[in-house]
Amino acid sequence: MSNAGKSLVTAGLCRVFNQDGYKVAPFKSQNMALNSFITAEGAEMGRAQVVQAEAANIEPSVLMNPILLKPTSDSGSQVIVNGEAIGTMKAGEYYAMKHTLRPEVQKAFDTLASKFDIVCIEGAGSPAEINIKKDDFVNMGMAKMAKAPVLLVADIDRGGVFASIYGTLMLLEDDEREMVKGVIINKFRGDVGILRPGLAMLEEKTHLPVFGVVPYLKVDIEDEDSLSDRLQVKNAVKPLDAAIVRLPHISNFTDFMPLEQHPLLGVRYVANAHELGTPDLILLPGTKNTVDDLLWLRQCGLEAALLRLAGKGTPVLGVCGGYQMLGQTLDDSEGSESGRPQTLRGLGLLPTRTVFSQRKRRAQVRAVVTAAPFAGAELEAYEIHTGVTEAEGEPFARYPDGGREGCVQGNVFGTYLHGLFDTGALTEALAGWLCRRRGIDPSDAALIPMEEYRRQQFDKLADGVRAALDMDAVYAAMGMEKH
Repeated sequence: MSNAGKSLVTAGLCRVFNQDGYKVAPFKSQNMALNSFITAEGAEMGRAQVVQAEAANIEPSVLMNPILLKPTSDSGSQVIVNGEAIGTMKAGEYYAMKHTLRPEVQKAFDTLASKFDIVCIEGAGSPAEINIKKDDFVNMGMAKMAKAPVLLVADIDRGGVFASIYGTLMLLEDDEREMVKGVIINKFRGDVGILRPGLAMLEEKTHLPVFGVVPYLKVDIEDEDSLSDRLQVKNAVKPLDAAIVRLPHISNFTDFMPLEQHPLLGVRYVANAHELGTPDLILLPGTKNTVDDLLWLRQCGLEAALLRLAGKGTPVLGVCGGYQMLGQTLDDSEGSESGRPQTLRGLGLLPTRTVFSQRKRRAQVRAVVTAAPFAGAELEAYEIHTGVTEAEGEPFARYPDGGREGCVQGNVFGTYLHGLFDTGALTEALAGWLCRRRGIDPSDAALIPMEEYRRQQFDKLADGVRAALDMDAVYAAMGMEKH
């Protein structure tokens, strides 16, 4: 099922295989997510496979996620193939043409398989989605294409795990069931001893071994989109309070994860004016639907609350779509952003004007922040947006060639740079500035470099997976042995 923890189990196995001396790469033929990443080649892919590549100690490649679906509504998505957007389609349109993408999936997988000892493939949702089984190349269809042994990952935290495992297996075809070599029960809390009678009965009924019971590991690794538990955080008890507006189509909220590691900075998500309160910092994140989310902001009362706080001096930082909203106007005369021609008034906090078009900018970039409170912070980031923004006044940062990026006006900051906090330089500068505004001494708040923090979390994940699983059985299912 969705949210069973397949992405993290895959990342954990990638780390374990890497620690055991194998060259390993992750693969997910089709991902549906609003959190995306731009590779060094300028190709767009899902962040889940980027995280898994980091776990495997390799550079992310679009080969690891040849198809990315970015939802634009309840029934439609932007379709990205091999890193390039090919259009926005309704679900029916996509399912009518998806069989034409099978060769692209096969080519991407074969290329990876030729370069790595192990390819760790993640499915999507459930392998027993019998209504969309035709032309499947994500779950059992992908396993057949790759001739891969299959491990079924089940979530015990939500209840009904034995029924979901048994029911899933019973809905598979005979040849598909033969490909399943074992079961992993994930997100367990409590005494495994109490679970053992159920495991024995499950093995008896399914004729499959349970390879392990993975505990609910407390690791801080990126989640996928709206299923993320971190989006439910409504309070964070630390000296400083940062409120992120939870837009209906929020994307790349992973930009703000490094802020959560700061010992003085509490990060929470808000969806109405009451939850917003009076934070020390307001963050407007990226969105897949800037125009619709701006209208939502206006209708739910958050615009008025945000403008009132900004007028009193509360710092506001907008990233990507959030940056566009902060400007004077958003011109969607072509209807490429919202699906209908219109021009909207922005929040009016920055002297910018944005014009939307079909063209998407995708690039990895380096920049140095020039905004006064954070001047000198060096960033390694990426841009992924439609729309061109004309800005007057001071820039937020400058590229190595001197070109300006973003815009600043007083206590309001806007930027297109995703991953702006990843190097840690801007995190420290921002937290230090907020501390000084509140009369707090930031000197005792030692910050672990994000790269080192991520390494620690991946190793912690690998330790948990290795301790919970019968890795000899996993290797045997692959026809391999541990180095």
